[in-house]
Amino acid sequence: MTHLPPMIIDLSIILIAAAVSTIVFSKFKQPIVLGYLIAGFAVGPYFSLWPTVIDTEGVKLWAEIGVIFLLFGLGLEFSFKKLAKVGKSASISATFEVITMLGLGYLVGRAFGWSSMDSLFLGAILSMSSTTIIIRAFDEAGLKGKGFVGLVFGILIVEDLIAILLMVFLTAISIPGNFSGYNLIFLSLRLGFFLMIWFLVGIYILPSALKKVRKYLSNEIMLVVSISLCFLMVVLASKAGFSAALGAFIMGSILAETQEGERIEHLLVPVKDLFAAVFFVSVGMMINPEILREHYAVVLLIVALTIIGKLLGSGFGAVLSGRSLKQSVQAGMSLAQIGEFSFIIATLGMSLKVTSDFLYPIIIAVSAVTTFTTPYMIKYSDPIYHWIEARLPQRFLERLRKYELAMTADSKEGAFGLLWRIYGLAALLNSVVVIAIALAAGRLLMPMMKTTLGHSTWVSITASILTLLLCSPFLVAIVLKTPKKLSVEEIQTLARLRSLQIGVLIMRILIAFSLTAFIIKQFSSTKFLFAFILVAASIIIFSLRKFIKPFYSSVEKHFLSNLNGKELAEIETIEKLPELAPWNATLVNLTLSSDSILAGLTLEESRFRTVSGATVAMIDRGKRRIFAPTRSERLLPNDQLFLIGTDEQLTTAQILIEARNTEIEPSHDELFNLESLLVTENSLHAHKSIREIGTGEGVGGLIVGIERQAERILNPESSVVIEPGDLIWIFGRRDRIRALKQSSNPVI
Repeated sequence: MTHLPPMIIDLSIILIAAAVSTIVFSKFKQPIVLGYLIAGFAVGPYFSLWPTVIDTEGVKLWAEIGVIFLLFGLGLEFSFKKLAKVGKSASISATFEVITMLGLGYLVGRAFGWSSMDSLFLGAILSMSSTTIIIRAFDEAGLKGKGFVGLVFGILIVEDLIAILLMVFLTAISIPGNFSGYNLIFLSLRLGFFLMIWFLVGIYILPSALKKVRKYLSNEIMLVVSISLCFLMVVLASKAGFSAALGAFIMGSILAETQEGERIEHLLVPVKDLFAAVFFVSVGMMINPEILREHYAVVLLIVALTIIGKLLGSGFGAVLSGRSLKQSVQAGMSLAQIGEFSFIIATLGMSLKVTSDFLYPIIIAVSAVTTFTTPYMIKYSDPIYHWIEARLPQRFLERLRKYELAMTADSKEGAFGLLWRIYGLAALLNSVVVIAIALAAGRLLMPMMKTTLGHSTWVSITASILTLLLCSPFLVAIVLKTPKKLSVEEIQTLARLRSLQIGVLIMRILIAFSLTAFIIKQFSSTKFLFAFILVAASIIIFSLRKFIKPFYSSVEKHFLSNLNGKELAEIETIEKLPELAPWNATLVNLTLSSDSILAGLTLEESRFRTVSGATVAMIDRGKRRIFAPTRSERLLPNDQLFLIGTDEQLTTAQILIEARNTEIEPSHDELFNLESLLVTENSLHAHKSIREIGTGEGVGGLIVGIERQAERILNPESSVVIEPGDLIWIFGRRDRIRALKQSSNPVI
């Protein structure tokens, strides 16, 4: 009889429990994450009615892998460009909320008599809201498209980034003797440096590399490549002294900026879901009924703290950012729960052995309760807003409205903001590159040269000059780089800031000199060698000045091309689209997201045409294209839907299907087109309804419009009768429509 390792047996128990829980919780329309937690309790060490997990240490290994995939997936959804687009409202609201919950959590924990680390972790755990639960609640309530929903999603994006930073800080201060202001400042600078250098190098290399091998990247290979890159960054982050989760998140955010980002995100979904299930089940295994029974009052108090604190924290933060009182209350009540990142932070505390055993099950219980309360909080946010508004003085409400108008009014960019955007950001990024090259040369190049050539002064001088040459394009750019494209207003503003620009130039020179000194210090500490290397390097750089500027320009152009490659490809695709649709109608294609409420429904069940008014002309499903889909056609995740309708109809359709990709393959334009055909009295299909005529491959096209004298009918119903003299607009295969035109019966 074959002996199975305990880890395999445990994994089978975990997955069976997870499968049963997902089915049950889906049937009752409850969050699947909650089902995983209960499944974990059922197979954990505190439950003994049936076989439970044996090797808990092995499960922790699977759970750690699950955290890596969860953070990798979050990074793919995150994107630093998304962070730049969420605006000040989301940033201010999220920051204020996190600070509020950190403070409240710490104070309440200390009031309970908990240790400082337990209290600090409690505050960090309560700071994070659940993206999964909120999205599910918004879908069920039909709130997509509401003004406050965009604010909530923006806050969630900022929270993700803050959670990563909190994990780094909590890891650092968990080491005895590390909790000091100096250490935290140093850690912050170190973290910022590594984030920037990883991002710069990743964007410079990865998009170009993926583009060169794109024709070989089948779905299988793409998945393997992306996961290998994820674990490569996990190893690099660990070597740099950071957590594996941070490395996974950074690689995900880098890949999110490439043209393959969304494809990788879709391919990763099954893998991420599998390991996420293992992680959340392992979290549920930590539920100890005895601890919950002992601390049930604490659970209820923390639930109340979460709901009230989130409402006040994110709500007041939203008001400060200039949002209306109504949207602020709605956002605050939507965020009143804890979720995925909370479990990850709690797991971090357990793995570092700095939190008490009772904290974990308490947090799980709080998450379970707030998961159930979230839909009701969102549902009753309007009545609660009206209740609050009715009890506030009218004068106070007027001041709030004036403040909102002042904060949302367009304001011109200040002088310092303009100078920072034009000179400061470039100087910062170039400085990061110079420091990275200097550190790499001092710790890698120098030891190699000494091993090969011996420990002599000339070896140090040579290594120093070579490093300065490598850094010279970036040092020159710090001092001399000027903006290329400026608006007339920006040019006029800079002209008025000549005296201030002199100070900026002096600052740029000082930065470059300081960086040069830092480079030389990596190889020599004597004043004579410092002066000699500085003079020698200056002469060599001056003699190569004709090559330095073009080299930097090519590097910068390559980086910006990779950084903006995804957006440029989308713009190019849109510009190539022909004007296919008649009148004010438009032909576009949108991708059905994997979490769309329409995924898995038929067109008839989705009531897509009834709700949006747009027509689904074709479904592109990988190698299969479904032309003129019938009402019984089922919509699947990642389907590309070719839609025809007015701008208003397509806007509604986009909200309905939660589309996130508008890329159209060039081959579609070659095969499909929208053309008009005139119905004559002798036509075989005159005086027949569209239903009687039929559509699809058999007849060559889908009727999307009819011109009848002065009347125009867009996306006609199937009951409309075709009359002689009608001009029919058909979307279909170009070759078949043209063949029909040339035939003896050229209509339909």
